[in-house]
Amino acid sequence: MSLVGLALGSVVKARARELGFDRVAFGPAEPPEHGDALEAWLDAGYAGTMSYLARGRADRLDPARLLPGCRSVVAVAMSYNVAPDSGEDNEWRSVSRYARGRDYHDVIRPRLVELGDFIRTAAGAASRVAVDTSAVLERDLAARAGLGWVGKNTNLLTPSLGSYFFIGIVLTTAALPFDQREPDRCGTCTACLDACPTRAFVAPYVLDARRCISYLTIEHRGDIAGELAEQIGEWVFGCDVCQEVCPWNRKAEPGHEPSLGPSGSLGALETLLELDPEAFRVRFRGSALTRTKRAGLLRNAAIVLANRGERRASAALGRALGDEDPVVRHAAAWALEKLGVRGEGAP
Repeated sequence: MSLVGLALGSVVKARARELGFDRVAFGPAEPPEHGDALEAWLDAGYAGTMSYLARGRADRLDPARLLPGCRSVVAVAMSYNVAPDSGEDNEWRSVSRYARGRDYHDVIRPRLVELGDFIRTAAGAASRVAVDTSAVLERDLAARAGLGWVGKNTNLLTPSLGSYFFIGIVLTTAALPFDQREPDRCGTCTACLDACPTRAFVAPYVLDARRCISYLTIEHRGDIAGELAEQIGEWVFGCDVCQEVCPWNRKAEPGHEPSLGPSGSLGALETLLELDPEAFRVRFRGSALTRTKRAGLLRNAAIVLANRGERRASAALGRALGDEDPVVRHAAAWALEKLGVRGEGAP
Protein backbone atom coordinates (compact mmCIF):
# COMPACT_ATOMS: atom_id res chain seq x y z
CA MET A 1 0.00 0.00 0.00
CA SER A 2 1.38 3.42 -0.98
CA LEU A 3 1.87 6.28 1.45
CA VAL A 4 -1.00 8.05 -0.29
CA GLY A 5 -3.29 5.09 0.37
CA LEU A 6 -2.21 4.90 4.01
CA ALA A 7 -2.81 8.61 4.46
CA LEU A 8 -6.24 8.31 2.83
CA GLY A 9 -7.13 5.45 5.15
CA SER A 10 -6.13 7.50 8.19
CA VAL A 11 -8.31 10.49 7.28
CA VAL A 12 -11.27 8.30 6.31
CA LYS A 13 -11.19 6.59 9.70
CA ALA A 14 -10.92 9.93 11.47
CA ARG A 15 -13.90 11.26 9.52
CA ALA A 16 -15.94 8.14 10.32
CA ARG A 17 -15.36 8.67 14.02
CA GLU A 18 -16.28 12.34 13.72
CA LEU A 19 -19.57 11.22 12.21
CA GLY A 20 -20.34 9.19 15.32
CA PHE A 21 -19.33 5.68 14.30
CA ASP A 22 -17.77 3.66 17.10
CA ARG A 23 -15.55 1.41 14.95
CA VAL A 24 -14.34 1.42 11.35
CA ALA A 25 -12.40 -1.12 9.28
CA PHE A 26 -11.37 -1.59 5.64
CA GLY A 27 -11.54 -4.74 3.55
CA PRO A 28 -11.66 -5.95 -0.06
CA ALA A 29 -14.78 -5.43 -2.16
CA GLU A 30 -14.79 -8.98 -3.48
CA PRO A 31 -17.53 -11.60 -3.68
CA PRO A 32 -18.36 -12.69 -0.11
CA GLU A 33 -16.63 -15.77 1.22
CA HIS A 34 -19.87 -17.29 2.45
CA GLY A 35 -21.79 -16.93 -0.78
CA ASP A 36 -22.24 -20.70 -1.02
CA ALA A 37 -23.61 -20.75 2.52
CA LEU A 38 -26.14 -18.08 1.57
CA GLU A 39 -27.25 -20.10 -1.43
CA ALA A 40 -27.67 -23.23 0.69
CA TRP A 41 -29.53 -21.28 3.39
CA LEU A 42 -31.97 -19.84 0.88
CA ASP A 43 -32.45 -23.19 -0.86
CA ALA A 44 -33.25 -24.82 2.51
CA GLY A 45 -36.12 -22.38 2.99
CA TYR A 46 -34.64 -20.90 6.16
CA ALA A 47 -35.49 -17.37 4.97
CA GLY A 48 -39.18 -18.07 5.40
CA THR A 49 -41.28 -15.45 3.62
CA MET A 50 -38.40 -12.99 3.20
CA SER A 51 -38.47 -13.43 -0.56
CA TYR A 52 -36.56 -10.18 -1.10
CA LEU A 53 -33.42 -12.03 0.00
CA ALA A 54 -33.73 -14.46 -2.89
CA ARG A 55 -34.63 -11.72 -5.37
CA GLY A 56 -31.38 -9.92 -4.59
CA ARG A 57 -29.32 -13.09 -4.53
CA ALA A 58 -27.08 -12.25 -7.49
CA ASP A 59 -26.33 -8.75 -6.20
CA ARG A 60 -25.51 -10.06 -2.73
CA LEU A 61 -22.94 -12.40 -4.22
CA ASP A 62 -20.99 -9.65 -6.00
CA PRO A 63 -20.58 -6.08 -4.67
CA ALA A 64 -19.39 -4.98 -8.13
CA ARG A 65 -22.98 -5.36 -9.35
CA LEU A 66 -23.90 -2.46 -7.08
CA LEU A 67 -20.78 -0.39 -7.72
CA PRO A 68 -18.78 -1.36 -10.81
CA GLY A 69 -15.06 -1.05 -10.22
CA CYS A 70 -15.32 -1.05 -6.43
CA ARG A 71 -12.07 -1.97 -4.73
CA SER A 72 -12.59 -1.41 -1.03
CA VAL A 73 -15.23 -1.80 1.66
CA VAL A 74 -15.47 0.67 4.51
CA ALA A 75 -17.32 -1.14 7.32
CA VAL A 76 -18.50 0.89 10.29
CA ALA A 77 -20.20 0.03 13.57
CA MET A 78 -22.56 2.20 15.61
CA SER A 79 -23.52 0.92 19.06
CA TYR A 80 -27.15 0.88 20.09
CA ASN A 81 -26.28 -0.19 23.64
CA VAL A 82 -27.96 2.92 25.01
CA ALA A 83 -29.33 2.56 28.54
CA PRO A 84 -32.93 3.75 28.99
CA ASP A 85 -33.97 6.00 31.84
CA SER A 86 -34.77 3.95 34.92
CA GLY A 87 -38.50 4.58 34.58
CA GLU A 88 -38.54 3.32 31.00
CA ASP A 89 -36.53 0.16 31.53
CA ASN A 90 -39.37 -2.24 32.28
CA GLU A 91 -41.67 -0.77 29.62
CA TRP A 92 -39.16 -1.37 26.84
CA ARG A 93 -38.00 -4.82 27.93
CA SER A 94 -40.42 -6.42 25.46
CA VAL A 95 -38.85 -4.55 22.53
CA SER A 96 -35.45 -5.52 21.13
CA ARG A 97 -33.03 -2.82 22.23
CA TYR A 98 -32.09 -1.93 18.65
CA ALA A 99 -35.64 -0.69 18.01
CA ARG A 100 -36.26 1.43 21.11
CA GLY A 101 -35.17 4.72 19.59
CA ARG A 102 -35.24 6.32 16.16
CA ASP A 103 -35.21 4.09 13.10
CA TYR A 104 -31.54 3.30 12.66
CA HIS A 105 -31.75 3.71 8.89
CA ASP A 106 -32.59 7.38 9.41
CA VAL A 107 -29.69 7.77 11.83
CA ILE A 108 -26.97 5.89 9.97
CA ARG A 109 -27.65 6.31 6.27
CA PRO A 110 -27.14 10.11 6.09
CA ARG A 111 -23.82 9.73 7.87
CA LEU A 112 -22.73 6.99 5.50
CA VAL A 113 -23.58 9.28 2.61
CA GLU A 114 -21.44 11.99 4.20
CA LEU A 115 -18.59 9.51 4.57
CA GLY A 116 -18.94 8.45 0.94
CA ASP A 117 -18.91 12.10 -0.15
CA PHE A 118 -15.78 12.66 1.92
CA ILE A 119 -14.01 9.79 0.15
CA ARG A 120 -15.17 11.10 -3.22
CA THR A 121 -13.73 14.53 -2.46
CA ALA A 122 -10.50 13.23 -0.93
CA ALA A 123 -9.73 10.55 -3.53
CA GLY A 124 -11.89 11.32 -6.57
CA ALA A 125 -13.49 7.90 -6.08
CA ALA A 126 -17.04 6.71 -6.57
CA SER A 127 -18.94 5.22 -3.65
CA ARG A 128 -22.21 3.58 -2.73
CA VAL A 129 -23.60 3.13 0.78
CA ALA A 130 -25.64 0.33 2.34
CA VAL A 131 -27.19 -0.24 5.74
CA ASP A 132 -29.33 -3.38 5.44
CA THR A 133 -31.73 -2.33 2.71
CA SER A 134 -29.26 -2.78 -0.17
CA ALA A 135 -28.41 -6.15 -1.63
CA VAL A 136 -25.03 -6.68 -0.01
CA LEU A 137 -23.94 -9.22 2.58
CA GLU A 138 -22.90 -6.49 4.99
CA ARG A 139 -22.09 -8.87 7.85
CA ASP A 140 -19.79 -10.98 5.64
CA LEU A 141 -18.05 -7.93 4.17
CA ALA A 142 -17.65 -6.37 7.62
CA ALA A 143 -16.14 -9.57 9.04
CA ARG A 144 -13.62 -9.77 6.21
CA ALA A 145 -12.70 -6.14 6.83
CA GLY A 146 -11.87 -6.95 10.45
CA LEU A 147 -14.79 -5.17 12.09
CA GLY A 148 -15.60 -8.34 14.06
CA TRP A 149 -16.25 -12.05 13.77
CA VAL A 150 -19.50 -13.92 13.09
CA GLY A 151 -20.71 -15.59 16.27
CA LYS A 152 -22.60 -18.83 16.61
CA ASN A 153 -25.82 -16.83 16.92
CA THR A 154 -25.05 -15.38 13.43
CA ASN A 155 -24.47 -11.86 14.79
CA LEU A 156 -21.25 -9.96 14.21
CA LEU A 157 -19.26 -9.60 17.44
CA THR A 158 -16.42 -7.37 18.57
CA PRO A 159 -14.49 -7.58 21.86
CA SER A 160 -15.48 -4.01 22.79
CA LEU A 161 -19.04 -3.64 21.51
CA GLY A 162 -20.28 -7.21 21.79
CA SER A 163 -23.05 -7.55 19.21
CA TYR A 164 -25.09 -4.49 20.19
CA PHE A 165 -24.27 -2.45 17.11
CA PHE A 166 -25.47 -1.66 13.61
CA ILE A 167 -23.32 -2.29 10.55
CA GLY A 168 -22.90 0.29 7.81
CA ILE A 169 -21.10 -0.26 4.53
CA VAL A 170 -19.51 2.11 2.03
CA LEU A 171 -18.37 0.51 -1.22
CA THR A 172 -15.73 2.61 -2.93
CA THR A 173 -13.46 2.53 -5.96
CA ALA A 174 -10.68 4.01 -3.79
CA ALA A 175 -7.77 1.79 -2.75
CA LEU A 176 -7.65 1.67 1.04
CA PRO A 177 -5.29 -0.25 3.39
CA PHE A 178 -7.06 -3.41 4.53
CA ASP A 179 -7.27 -4.22 8.22
CA GLN A 180 -6.49 -7.55 9.85
CA ARG A 181 -9.37 -9.92 10.42
CA GLU A 182 -10.69 -10.72 13.88
CA PRO A 183 -10.39 -14.39 14.88
CA ASP A 184 -13.47 -16.30 15.96
CA ARG A 185 -13.49 -15.91 19.74
CA CYS A 186 -16.62 -17.94 20.52
CA GLY A 187 -14.58 -20.99 21.44
CA THR A 188 -16.64 -23.84 22.91
CA CYS A 189 -19.38 -21.53 24.25
CA THR A 190 -22.93 -22.45 23.19
CA ALA A 191 -24.86 -20.13 25.50
CA CYS A 192 -26.71 -18.47 22.63
CA LEU A 193 -27.73 -21.77 21.04
CA ASP A 194 -28.89 -23.25 24.34
CA ALA A 195 -30.94 -20.20 25.36
CA CYS A 196 -33.04 -19.80 22.20
CA PRO A 197 -36.69 -20.26 23.31
CA THR A 198 -37.80 -21.68 19.94
CA ARG A 199 -34.66 -23.71 19.14
CA ALA A 200 -34.22 -21.68 15.96
CA PHE A 201 -30.55 -22.61 15.46
CA VAL A 202 -30.20 -25.61 13.17
CA ALA A 203 -26.48 -25.68 13.98
CA PRO A 204 -23.87 -23.21 15.17
CA TYR A 205 -23.83 -20.26 12.74
CA VAL A 206 -27.06 -21.44 11.03
CA LEU A 207 -30.42 -19.87 11.91
CA ASP A 208 -33.80 -21.11 10.71
CA ALA A 209 -35.58 -17.76 10.55
CA ARG A 210 -38.97 -19.45 10.47
CA ARG A 211 -38.57 -20.29 14.16
CA CYS A 212 -36.77 -17.11 15.20
CA ILE A 213 -38.78 -14.79 17.46
CA SER A 214 -37.40 -11.73 15.71
CA TYR A 215 -38.63 -13.05 12.39
CA LEU A 216 -42.01 -14.10 13.78
CA THR A 217 -42.70 -10.78 15.47
CA ILE A 218 -41.35 -8.51 12.72
CA GLU A 219 -41.11 -10.10 9.28
CA HIS A 220 -43.83 -12.75 9.45
CA ARG A 221 -47.24 -11.67 8.21
CA GLY A 222 -50.37 -13.49 9.30
CA ASP A 223 -51.17 -15.74 12.23
CA ILE A 224 -48.52 -17.32 14.46
CA ALA A 225 -49.05 -20.98 15.32
CA GLY A 226 -50.08 -21.63 18.92
CA GLU A 227 -46.91 -23.44 20.00
CA LEU A 228 -44.67 -20.72 18.61
CA ALA A 229 -46.97 -18.01 19.99
CA GLU A 230 -46.43 -19.38 23.48
CA GLN A 231 -42.67 -19.61 22.95
CA ILE A 232 -42.56 -15.93 21.95
CA GLY A 233 -42.94 -15.26 25.65
CA GLU A 234 -42.98 -11.51 26.32
CA TRP A 235 -41.34 -10.24 23.12
CA VAL A 236 -43.57 -7.71 21.36
CA PHE A 237 -40.98 -6.73 18.76
CA GLY A 238 -37.80 -8.66 18.05
CA CYS A 239 -35.83 -10.74 20.53
CA ASP A 240 -32.51 -10.28 22.32
CA VAL A 241 -32.20 -13.62 24.13
CA CYS A 242 -29.22 -14.95 22.16
CA GLN A 243 -27.46 -11.62 22.66
CA GLU A 244 -28.31 -11.17 26.32
CA VAL A 245 -26.66 -14.48 27.26
CA CYS A 246 -23.52 -13.84 25.20
CA PRO A 247 -20.48 -13.31 27.47
CA TRP A 248 -19.12 -10.65 25.13
CA ASN A 249 -22.19 -8.49 25.67
CA ARG A 250 -21.59 -8.42 29.42
CA LYS A 251 -18.51 -6.33 28.63
CA ALA A 252 -20.03 -4.25 25.83
CA GLU A 253 -19.23 -0.55 25.92
CA PRO A 254 -22.21 1.80 26.24
CA GLY A 255 -23.44 3.47 23.06
CA HIS A 256 -23.02 7.19 22.48
CA GLU A 257 -25.87 8.00 20.08
CA PRO A 258 -28.80 9.32 22.17
CA SER A 259 -31.32 9.07 19.33
CA LEU A 260 -31.00 5.26 19.46
CA GLY A 261 -32.33 5.16 23.02
CA PRO A 262 -35.99 5.40 24.08
CA SER A 263 -37.41 8.88 23.61
CA GLY A 264 -40.48 8.32 25.74
CA SER A 265 -42.85 5.78 27.19
CA LEU A 266 -44.03 2.70 25.32
CA GLY A 267 -47.12 2.53 27.50
CA ALA A 268 -49.21 -0.41 28.63
CA LEU A 269 -49.49 -3.14 26.00
CA GLU A 270 -53.28 -3.19 26.04
CA THR A 271 -53.29 0.43 24.83
CA LEU A 272 -51.66 -0.73 21.60
CA LEU A 273 -54.83 -2.68 20.83
CA GLU A 274 -56.73 0.62 20.68
CA LEU A 275 -54.58 2.06 17.87
CA ASP A 276 -56.39 2.51 14.57
CA PRO A 277 -54.25 2.72 11.39
CA GLU A 278 -53.78 6.49 11.60
CA ALA A 279 -52.98 6.43 15.32
CA PHE A 280 -50.45 3.66 14.70
CA ARG A 281 -48.70 5.74 12.02
CA VAL A 282 -48.58 8.80 14.26
CA ARG A 283 -47.47 6.88 17.36
CA PHE A 284 -44.57 5.06 15.71
CA ARG A 285 -43.53 7.46 12.95
CA GLY A 286 -39.74 7.47 12.69
CA SER A 287 -39.43 4.19 14.61
CA ALA A 288 -38.32 0.76 13.46
CA LEU A 289 -41.52 -0.61 15.02
CA THR A 290 -43.40 0.33 11.86
CA ARG A 291 -41.63 -2.59 10.17
CA THR A 292 -44.07 -5.09 11.62
CA LYS A 293 -47.06 -2.95 10.50
CA ARG A 294 -50.12 -2.31 12.62
CA ALA A 295 -51.56 -5.81 12.32
CA GLY A 296 -48.27 -7.42 13.34
CA LEU A 297 -47.70 -5.21 16.37
CA LEU A 298 -51.26 -5.62 17.66
CA ARG A 299 -51.05 -9.37 17.04
CA ASN A 300 -47.84 -9.50 19.06
CA ALA A 301 -49.30 -7.39 21.88
CA ALA A 302 -52.29 -9.74 22.19
CA ILE A 303 -50.02 -12.79 22.31
CA VAL A 304 -47.75 -11.27 24.96
CA LEU A 305 -50.67 -10.18 27.13
CA ALA A 306 -51.88 -13.78 27.12
CA ASN A 307 -48.41 -15.17 27.80
CA ARG A 308 -48.11 -12.82 30.78
CA GLY A 309 -51.49 -13.93 32.09
CA GLU A 310 -52.81 -10.35 31.94
CA ARG A 311 -56.46 -11.01 32.68
CA ARG A 312 -57.03 -7.29 33.24
CA ALA A 313 -56.51 -6.84 29.49
CA SER A 314 -59.54 -9.00 28.65
CA ALA A 315 -61.73 -5.99 27.87
CA ALA A 316 -59.22 -4.59 25.35
CA LEU A 317 -58.75 -8.05 23.86
CA GLY A 318 -62.51 -8.46 23.62
CA ARG A 319 -62.83 -5.23 21.68
CA ALA A 320 -60.03 -6.40 19.40
CA LEU A 321 -62.27 -9.31 18.36
CA GLY A 322 -64.05 -6.76 16.20
CA ASP A 323 -60.88 -5.33 14.63
CA GLU A 324 -60.88 -4.69 10.89
CA ASP A 325 -57.86 -6.96 10.42
CA PRO A 326 -58.37 -10.74 10.67
CA VAL A 327 -54.85 -11.27 12.03
CA VAL A 328 -55.61 -9.03 15.00
CA ARG A 329 -58.97 -10.74 15.53
CA HIS A 330 -57.41 -14.20 15.48
CA ALA A 331 -54.66 -13.20 17.92
CA ALA A 332 -57.21 -11.65 20.29
CA ALA A 333 -59.33 -14.79 20.20
CA TRP A 334 -56.27 -16.97 20.89
CA ALA A 335 -55.26 -14.71 23.77
CA LEU A 336 -58.72 -14.77 25.36
CA GLU A 337 -58.86 -18.55 25.08
CA LYS A 338 -55.45 -18.86 26.70
CA LEU A 339 -56.51 -16.52 29.49
CA GLY A 340 -59.76 -18.42 29.96
CA VAL A 341 -61.88 -15.26 29.91
CA ARG A 342 -64.19 -13.40 27.55
CA GLY A 343 -63.53 -9.73 26.88
CA GLU A 344 -66.19 -7.14 27.68
CA GLY A 345 -66.12 -5.89 24.15
CA ALA A 346 -66.57 -9.33 22.58
CA PRO A 347 -69.45 -9.51 20.08
